[in-house]
Amino acid sequence: MSANPFLDRALVHGDLYRGAARLVHRTQALHQAKISGRDVAVTIADLLAAQVTPGAVVLDIGCGRGTTALHLATRLRPHRLVAVDASVALLTATRDRLDEASAAASVVRADFHHLPLPDRVADAAVAAFCLYHSPRPATAVAEIARCLRPGGTAVLVTKSLDSYAELDHLVHAAGLDPDVSRRPSLYESFHSGNLREIAATSLTVLDVRHEEHVFRFADAAHLAQYLVTTPKYRIAPAGGAVALAAILRHRLPAPPYTARSTISFALAVRR
Repeated sequence: MSANPFLDRALVHGDLYRGAARLVHRTQALHQAKISGRDVAVTIADLLAAQVTPGAVVLDIGCGRGTTALHLATRLRPHRLVAVDASVALLTATRDRLDEASAAASVVRADFHHLPLPDRVADAAVAAFCLYHSPRPATAVAEIARCLRPGGTAVLVTKSLDSYAELDHLVHAAGLDPDVSRRPSLYESFHSGNLREIAATSLTVLDVRHEEHVFRFADAAHLAQYLVTTPKYRIAPAGGAVALAAILRHRLPAPPYTARSTISFALAVRR
């Protein structure tokens, strides 16, 4: 097993994304906690809207549950939108969303290192919050570039290495996971610090933007809902989030609990 669960192929293709529930709960807990920072899907759609014309062919690589794909479908009104992910469960959620929004959308199950798409097929591509699951993110970027037409636009999105580091300190302070400070960041393979360098291996980078997002967890129950969905931590009390919340109330200072993450966007084109 990899020291980083986001790079553990068995976990990524197994428990992490075999179903949609874990990702749903993690995302909901974060959205409820967020107190600053723009909506990422809206930002991505804004970046592409300034670069591509209506009727484009657009790829959403590592589409997850389809949040970004839905924004792309409604904002860009592409001639064709292809959402790609390795998880059947997440693709099912994406397809259900897109079926109601766009007749031009389709889903494809694939590994982003080997996209089953022709060369130069797309005008634009997005890869948001997925490339840190690759031990070779430059290979995935090269695949994305291959699928773009010359001059086609890519938006790559990731997080900083120290995202949610405040939660590491809380988990350690509560005595729940004494080794957490020695583990690598979940985002170690593709993060804010190496985003430009990796993107530039196959694309011409036009701009890189960094935005701080701040999250405030209102109480121990809210914090526990997020922590139990996060694979970095080795905490699994009997009773799940309810039991974890009771431990947090007893061992941590009074809430709220604040965490930060830098979200980084690379805007690039195929050479």
